[in-house]
Amino acid sequence: MSQTTIQISQELQQELNRMKLFSRETYEEVIWNIIEDTKELSNEAKRDIAKARKEIAEGKAVTLSDLREKYKIQ
Repeated sequence: MSQTTIQISQELQQELNRMKLFSRETYEEVIWNIIEDTKELSNEAKRDIAKARKEIAEGKAVTLSDLREKYKIQ
């Protein structure tokens, strides 16, 4: 993989640092995460979301509170 250097302001660098999911994450990984987050959802993902919303509306979903109560977890 070839590499290049880009110039960014200190303010942007600080913002990228805040966006890191873990301390050793690279700026490239942070930027790819941003790009991925801004892309439109695939048709499959949209169908899955619609299906999940329908199941929730039909009462087929189980809440975290229900699971905690069922398994005696606090």
